[in-house]
Amino acid sequence: MATEAEVIAPASNDGSKGCCKSGPGYPTPLAAMSGPSEKLIYVTAVYTGTGREKPDYLATVDVDPNSPTYSSVIHRLPMPFVGDELHHSGWNSCSSCHGDASADRRYLVLPSLISGRIYAIDTKADPRAPSLYKYVDPKDIAEKTGLAYPHTAHCLASGEIMVSCLGDEEGNAKGNGFLLLDSDFNIKSRWEKEGHSPLFGYDFWYQPRFNTMISTSWGAPKAFTKGFDLQDVADGLYGRHLHVYSWPGGEMKQLIDLGETGLLPLEIRFLHDPSKDTGFVGGALSSNMIRFFKNSDDTWGHEVAIPVKPLKVENWFLPEMPGLITDFLISLDDRFMYFVNWLHGDVRQYNIEDPKNPVLTGQIWVGGLVQKGSPVKAVREDGSTYQIDVPQIKGKSLRGGPQMIQLSLDGKRLYATNSLFSAWDRQFYPELMEKGSHMIQIDVDTVKGGLAINPDFFVDFGDEPYGPALAHEMRYPGGDCTSDIWI
Repeated sequence: MATEAEVIAPASNDGSKGCCKSGPGYPTPLAAMSGPSEKLIYVTAVYTGTGREKPDYLATVDVDPNSPTYSSVIHRLPMPFVGDELHHSGWNSCSSCHGDASADRRYLVLPSLISGRIYAIDTKADPRAPSLYKYVDPKDIAEKTGLAYPHTAHCLASGEIMVSCLGDEEGNAKGNGFLLLDSDFNIKSRWEKEGHSPLFGYDFWYQPRFNTMISTSWGAPKAFTKGFDLQDVADGLYGRHLHVYSWPGGEMKQLIDLGETGLLPLEIRFLHDPSKDTGFVGGALSSNMIRFFKNSDDTWGHEVAIPVKPLKVENWFLPEMPGLITDFLISLDDRFMYFVNWLHGDVRQYNIEDPKNPVLTGQIWVGGLVQKGSPVKAVREDGSTYQIDVPQIKGKSLRGGPQMIQLSLDGKRLYATNSLFSAWDRQFYPELMEKGSHMIQIDVDTVKGGLAINPDFFVDFGDEPYGPALAHEMRYPGGDCTSDIWI
């Protein structure tokens, strides 16, 4: 699930971009593609929900193939409390302040989905060994705003930080909304206008050129924190809507019902080109990639762009298995989209140069519930059964299914972890509780399209010093393709 956003500062009266040489980030998406190759990546690692009474931590992973510690965890920063459930992450400052010489991409923002704490991690003093700067207390958040269950953190051009929160302290979706923090992580207020809270919360992405922010819908915390129950969908405890807001005004202008084709819309991305008024959202349970777009009357429409057919299966709790699209991203040149099917176990690459007509250009299986050795079997139309042959990496079998992904700036390396959320991991992939997560790297053909596993990269979070951990979100110290919006 990866989702933070940034905005380049607008031009000054003379048409310049200000102090572009010394602010963080990049002036354009294509300029970012020419940025340096990644050397480090920060990964949220979770013990919450595993039965191990240890604090979650931020792992620093060496991804430099020329380094002697390549493909390994080189530092672990434990949080000061147990029971956080670290999940997504963002930055305090980024390309939104590219024209501001005083801005500094220094603090990694770590919202804790269960405890409600929001940590600020200092990555500047020693990028290989980041340290805790401060945290926002969940009681203060609840008292001042009524919000809880923080999820997605976005840095704003103003220097503020905005965080989506999925409910109130009791786990009701009705209390969800958007938290606004100042540049030193002090609580300011809710972002949305009073009476304009979304039906459900999850991810959001804003596009300043079109004065629009769109947010998505997971479900009520009191439902998803106990594991997935199909009855909760029928009972209206999960979402199927997109919420279209004025930006930066915070007024809901349109509520888009995606219907049965868009159940549990999770990650959302606009195209990186700021002149394009279109993007995509992954309907997780329906397993459809949905394109949204602006209409001539200034409303927003949607259509199914890529349907993922469910698998007919044996030895599972349902006769059909959805792919469960839990994360996707778009390359910085807007040529390729990558998404995962967490239950089926495949990663896909599509050419989206024509966003209305995506073309499948690469597909690879790196886990899933129907891999060989699993009790679950897929059923063909003729009634015969089959399973997917999933390769090993460095002699290790791949566990779970691909979940969070991150792409190198040049678009040639795709990283993947396999933990979604501890309660759901336990339900669908109980092996992760015992053996932990892993992180892999997939080589990408950016000319003709295609995906191939890197046999030399495998980070086994099952071998961690305090026991197997669950790996989730990934962030580069200098930003990445899921963290910048250009205007």
